[in-house]
Amino acid sequence: MGQSNIFLVGMMGAGKTTVGRALAHRMKREFVDTDRLLVDRTGVAVATVFEIEGEEGFRRRESAVLREVCEHDGRVVATGGGIVLDEGNRRVMREAGTVVYLRARLESLWERTRHDSSRPLLATPDPRGRLAELLQEREPLYRDAAHIVVDSGPQSAATLVARVMAALRARAPAGRP
Repeated sequence: MGQSNIFLVGMMGAGKTTVGRALAHRMKREFVDTDRLLVDRTGVAVATVFEIEGEEGFRRRESAVLREVCEHDGRVVATGGGIVLDEGNRRVMREAGTVVYLRARLESLWERTRHDSSRPLLATPDPRGRLAELLQEREPLYRDAAHIVVDSGPQSAATLVARVMAALRARAPAGRP
């Protein structure tokens, strides 16, 4: 078995894809985005899967994509914000690598997502209120899944990547990068 995977979890807008891509580049690893992979597999946008199959159908597909991703080692994986809703997904990620929770405050998440019309869970009359509900519901699940928690505040992606790398080094057993 090679290097274990690094999974980035957190709310929509926490920076998982941006940080994941930069982290993979810095660590010379393959980058995988589970939402992107799901779109590639289905040929339609996440919002379309939600529309046709509902959230339950989307979550089933998301779990299947995660299991597929875990068949390989040495990847940096950005996950969808709701992947932690399934206890099996949390367990699979913890067993297949290191789970990093990019924790962000509601204000930051709202600032980053409020103009993004591609987020089906925010297509409500009160998207900020919905975002607050999702954060409250998911926060304990992110903490349950995570080996490492890194605050994703207003700092640059490069700063956040450096903080994630430092946390990974601090957690690594002696003699392993």
